[in-house]
Amino acid sequence: MLISKEELFTEAINLSPMDRAKLVEYVLSSFNFQGREEIDSAWSSEAEDRIRAMKNGEMKTISIEDVFSSLDM
Repeated sequence: MLISKEELFTEAINLSPMDRAKLVEYVLSSFNFQGREEIDSAWSSEAEDRIRAMKNGEMKTISIEDVFSSLDM
């Protein structure tokens, strides 16, 4: 049985924040478009740069608990 977009949305917004993030990634990764590989490569480089900066103490970090407690849920 198929569910409507509205039902799907309702189900999705009731997921945990991490599961919603995973769902968003799944949906976004289903799009194929020109330049996708370049964008993915750029994001990969950015993530690696941020990890390096964090490990070298060049970046301030915030605990996940502080992030979630600041969200209106």
